[in-house]
Amino acid sequence: MTSDDTSTPRPADGTPGGSADSTPESPFRTEPTPRDEAPQFVLPLVVRIERAAPPARTDALETAARAVLVMLADERSLDDGAWAQAMRDWQDARIRKVVRRARGAEWRRAEALEGITVTGPAETQVRVFPPVPLDGWPKDLARLQVSGTDLDDPEPPKDPDPSAPVLWLNPDLDMTAGKAMAQAGHGAQLAWWELSDADRKEWRDAGFPLSVRVADRARWEPLTRAGLPVVRDAGFTEIAPGSCTVVAEGGRRFCPLPGAH
Repeated sequence: MTSDDTSTPRPADGTPGGSADSTPESPFRTEPTPRDEAPQFVLPLVVRIERAAPPARTDALETAARAVLVMLADERSLDDGAWAQAMRDWQDARIRKVVRRARGAEWRRAEALEGITVTGPAETQVRVFPPVPLDGWPKDLARLQVSGTDLDDPEPPKDPDPSAPVLWLNPDLDMTAGKAMAQAGHGAQLAWWELSDADRKEWRDAGFPLSVRVADRARWEPLTRAGLPVVRDAGFTEIAPGSCTVVAEGGRRFCPLPGAH
């Protein structure tokens, strides 16, 4: 599913913090900005969904969020790395992520392309690829289906680990698993941008622990007003423009985001 944007963004110079009003060049705004005039790129993610053993929804969401973080932290994405220019081009425009599904031979072809496969605790596999132009997908990814990512949890998820970041989903939005995976990836990216280099290294070395959960309705509004990173969707698919989809609440150890408690 395509998902494109958020709200409590980093400033144009790449430092954490700021607000929608104070950062007109943010890639995470729903109203038009100069970023819309830049060439548009997308971060492709492919989730493995075999007919006989589809992944659990929560594990898929958490694995997608970690896949985004792994891509951001990979040495090939940094400095003069092989993917660094593509990553800069992607982040200089709108931040787009698209989740597609693959099984069998489709998955094997996707794994043969340059990218990183991340495996979740329940063996969910998500492969993330360097950003590509919006209209320039590799054919083995372009042919994959966007639909069909409706997943369920066989059992209710456990309470999240309070020592690690939690990506809270809006309880009033009905999103497919693919859409929610893209939104969780946005939330993880905002959390990453909030951190110092030392905190990023600690989180990365720990394996990017995090949880994705649906917020209680009574807590959702306070979360959106707590000064935490908030994802706002551009409204291209499934939900209305400007909808708050995810709040990234930092864990006490790895991700001390402003307002976390």
